[in-house]
Amino acid sequence: MATWLCYAVGYVFITSGVMKLINTDFRATFHSLGVPFPETTLFLVAIIELGCGALIAGGMYVRKASMPLLVIMVGAIYYSKLPLIAVDGFLAFAFQARLDIVLLILLLLLIKHVPGKSFRGNSDINRLST
Repeated sequence: MATWLCYAVGYVFITSGVMKLINTDFRATFHSLGVPFPETTLFLVAIIELGCGALIAGGMYVRKASMPLLVIMVGAIYYSKLPLIAVDGFLAFAFQARLDIVLLILLLLLIKHVPGKSFRGNSDINRLST
């Protein structure tokens, strides 16, 4: 089960990272959200999502790769979803933030239960830690 969880989470972040690199609409989005240094932040977020997503999908350093993604997800909720509460209400926020919240929970589960393999193959991803 842990392997499939890693595949799913890795897939989402790899896809998200690629889209941020090739779709120019994200530049305008980051500018409009008031993100500090929007173009640099966009590039860093895309590279982190790609790299950490690939590590997670490969079952490598899962805990360490999940941490930066957790920070990115908290930032995404803070900058893009939280303002919806004031404008459109809680229900609109809950709907728009559903994927972000699910990914937050999945990343927390990965951090807690899936150590991941190192490049030497020390840990077994198929065995959940307790």
